[in-house]
Amino acid sequence: MSKTKLPDYLFFSDTLKSASLAVTPAELHGLLTGMLSGGLKTDDGSWQPLLFDYTSEGMAWTMTALSLAEKVMTHTTDEMNEDDFRLSLVLPEAEVDAALVEKAEAVSEWVNHFISGLGLARLDVKSLSEGSKEALGDLEEIGKLIIDEEDDLNEQSLLLEQVIEHVKVCVLTIHAECGAHREPQKKNPTLH
Repeated sequence: MSKTKLPDYLFFSDTLKSASLAVTPAELHGLLTGMLSGGLKTDDGSWQPLLFDYTSEGMAWTMTALSLAEKVMTHTTDEMNEDDFRLSLVLPEAEVDAALVEKAEAVSEWVNHFISGLGLARLDVKSLSEGSKEALGDLEEIGKLIIDEEDDLNEQSLLLEQVIEHVKVCVLTIHAECGAHREPQKKNPTLH
């Protein structure tokens, strides 16, 4: 289990805004998860300049915002590399009907930035297995997601939760094939 926690969405959003970054927590988490799933290693810090170029025209981030991004990266790496293959998404909570639309938009933003993160990691889409190509195709369709406010919002809410679970499966499918995996810790040899 990961020792780090994902930050609260509103706190994370406020931190990014106060650093004058035009990226939402959902977009940032999707981007970082895509970079990881595309095979980008995080131990050498090469992800930071890519992040700066993508989000702030190459300008470095404040230490507070960068620290939160590092925590999110660590948590996501730990989570996706655990044996039970879990993935939490940084999304706003949808407790009222108006928030449901916001959450659906955040899912779409998360997915679109995940796909961008795969690109930043220079993932060769043509070399993917059929399963990963299908997962990527599903994500591309989910990236177009909108909520019809004229429909039954309770039903829409249930469908959105199913879509979120499908996003997780698709992401974990791609990550299992292409993602940056931590090397297992070397065990000390047993001397007899």
